[in-house]
Amino acid sequence: MLVRGIYEVAIPVRQLERAEAFYRDVLGLEVGLRDDRRKWLFLRAGGAAGMIVLQEQADVPQQHFAFTVSEADVDVAAAELRRRGIAIEGPMVHEWIPAKSLYFADPDGHDVELCAPLPRR
Repeated sequence: MLVRGIYEVAIPVRQLERAEAFYRDVLGLEVGLRDDRRKWLFLRAGGAAGMIVLQEQADVPQQHFAFTVSEADVDVAAAELRRRGIAIEGPMVHEWIPAKSLYFADPDGHDVELCAPLPRR
């Protein structure tokens, strides 16, 4: 068996509408499918490369997840998140990966990372 990546990640949220606005308007993810019966929203992350599923529920344990971006987009995102009043950590370079990353929290307190893989030296 060879795992080639992650196609879908489920993210528990307290208020679907608030989370949708963040992931759609701030991160630019595209709505794929809305399941009003279960209060789930599928958003495309990277076109057809994968997706996230926002799932409204009462209990929301804090999680960490990262989205792949280009190195240039890390700096653009840092400026945009600051402009929107969202606290950030970074950008920072992780030599061991290697990657350049930016960290911030979503409306439910999840630790979100934008990660730009760097060439190995």
